Order: sequence, then C-alpha cells, then structure tokens
Amino acid sequence: MSLHSFGLEPLSCHAWNKDRTQIAVSPNNNVVIIYEKKGKDWTKIHELAEHSGRITGIDWAPESNRIVSCASDRNAYVWTLKDGAWKPTLVLVRINRAATCVKWSPLENKFALGSGARLISVCYFEKENDWWLSKHIKKSVYSTVLSLDWHPNNILLAAGSADFHCRVFSAYIKDIEDKPGPTAWGAKMPFGEMLLEHKDCGGWVHDVSFSPSGDQLAWVAHNSGVSVANAAQGKEVTHLTTDHLPLLSILYVSPTEIVAAGHDCCPYQYSYKGPGTLEFVKKLDIPKQTSKGGLSAMQHFRNLDKKATDEAETEMETLHKNSITELRVVTGDKTKVVKYSSLGLDGAMVIWEFKH
Repeated sequence: MSLHSFGLEPLSCHAWNKDRTQIAVSPNNNVVIIYEKKGKDWTKIHELAEHSGRITGIDWAPESNRIVSCASDRNAYVWTLKDGAWKPTLVLVRINRAATCVKWSPLENKFALGSGARLISVCYFEKENDWWLSKHIKKSVYSTVLSLDWHPNNILLAAGSADFHCRVFSAYIKDIEDKPGPTAWGAKMPFGEMLLEHKDCGGWVHDVSFSPSGDQLAWVAHNSGVSVANAAQGKEVTHLTTDHLPLLSILYVSPTEIVAAGHDCCPYQYSYKGPGTLEFVKKLDIPKQTSKGGLSAMQHFRNLDKKATDEAETEMETLHKNSITELRVVTGDKTKVVKYSSLGLDGAMVIWEFKH
C-alpha cells in the first residue's frame, strides 16, 4: 500500500486515466485538479474550472479519454483534451437540484447522472447538433440518487438512493444502440424499465456495484449493512449486518470477493459465493505495531494542565485519518483487481494491493 497526500482539504471524488499516470481529484470545491505521476511525486498539470458549485462526481473514460464532471450547480460538463488543454462541453441534463454522482457506461457512448431532483439523467451525444442530450428515468425514484453503477452489457443501470431503495433500470437508448439481448435480470428492456426494486435497505444506499458477470449486485447502506442481490437465483437478496460504522463505497474485486470502506477509515473484505453465504473476511488495513510506554508523571501533569484530563492521547492506527469516500480500480478489472485506490476526507489517497 502507498499513501499520497494532496493537501489538507477533504477529497470528495477521483478518477484515473487509462494508463494510471494521471489522476483527477476535486478538493471539495468547484475545481477538478489533474495531477501527473512524476517519480514518486504527483505534479499538478491541469485545473478544470468551469463549475460554480462543489463538484460531486468525476469519471474518466479510458478509451475516448474524456472526463465527465458534475456538481451541485446542477450542471455536468464533458471535457476533451485538445492541443494540450481541456475544453468543456455543457450537457443538457435538465435538472433543478444538485447533481450527486456520474458514471460513464462501459462502451463510453453514454453516461448516467444521479441528482437530488429524484431522477436519473442518461446522457448521450447527438451528432447532428453536436451536443450532449439527456433522457430521464423518473419512475419510482422518491428521493436523491446517491450512487450508480453500469452493468457490463452497457444497458442496465443500478441506482442506490436516499429513499432506502436499491433499483436496477434499463438505460437502453434506441437512437444510439442495438436492441439488447435478455439478461438474468429480465428480457424486456425499454428505456426506464425497472428490473429490480429492493425496498427496505435499512438506510440511505451509499454505493452500488455490479459483479464482473453482472449477475449480482452488491450495495452498502447507512445501517452499516452489506447486501447482495443475485439475479441468477431469482433475485434473492442476502444481507449482512456489520458492527462497523456505515460503509460509503463498495467494489467487486473478483467474482466472489468484495471490498467496502467508509466511516471506519479502512477497507474491509467480504466474500459472497451464493445466496445466504455473504460473510466478513478481514480488515485490509493492518496497522504497524507501535511501542507505547507507560505515561510518565511529567506527561500526566501536562495532560491535566492542557486538557483537564490525565488520559493519554490515542492516535488512529489506520492509514486514513478520516472517512473513506470512494474506492476505484487501479490495476486489473472487476474479474481480478490487483490494485485499487481509496480517497479520504483527510486529503489522502491510498493505493492498496489486493492479494487473491
């Protein structure tokens, strides 16, 4: 594992370019900063400043090398690199509340955007007018959409929201793609069709992740639970309640292994091999052993003087010193992730190795 610090500001979201030499992060404000890896250090090379509100989502398409960003100013921009500078194109997302998250589809011909307007905008490029248009999935979403993930078939879209629901929709746009074949989630897929609705997730659904095959969907909610729905087994949902603080991000790292992280400041590994078999495996942040001696009399009185207590200061043993907000794949893909990165409110980014 390696720890990289980008200052003291909390980091809200990040995305990697294709060869992982550059990273786009937002330090909790209205700017996207792109850093390049030079030796062991990260050097700032670009600043994308077009938004007027706090940036809530960034995604970087590996093949087309386009960045999409969304923010609380209710806008989204698609950035293209031309002559060494990033140029923004405004997207007609048509929302009246803050955007919350954004994800490119696997084929990069469209992206999905969640918002506080209780809808999902599926945006695609219209060549005739040279702009990005959006279609809305409104049906049955009763609150802010907090997280999105695409199925590997480029059609289905999972969404977790603040109405305690986890859903799977069809995001098939007939203007730009061929008619999809049937999947384990369902066969009829007109735009906006709901193929799964799990009602009582026990809290806000902070993050969702499809398995490599797309037959399972895992999510984490604010009740500290981890859940997996299995489409191949009649959409049966297996739920595991943990004794950790709520998890904010979840990622499939192999067909059976899942990594999740959140307010506990460290990633945890879970295993799912079929309905009823979801279990906690281990904590992935192993703290270094520190030698702590007894409290000296001098220290005892100093603590009394400074803090009106004689207790010794306890230091966090995890690498991150504040909540982890986002996990991303660095090396490999969901079938076998070798390295993944975590981003924290402490202004740090950690790259972890996953041992299969």
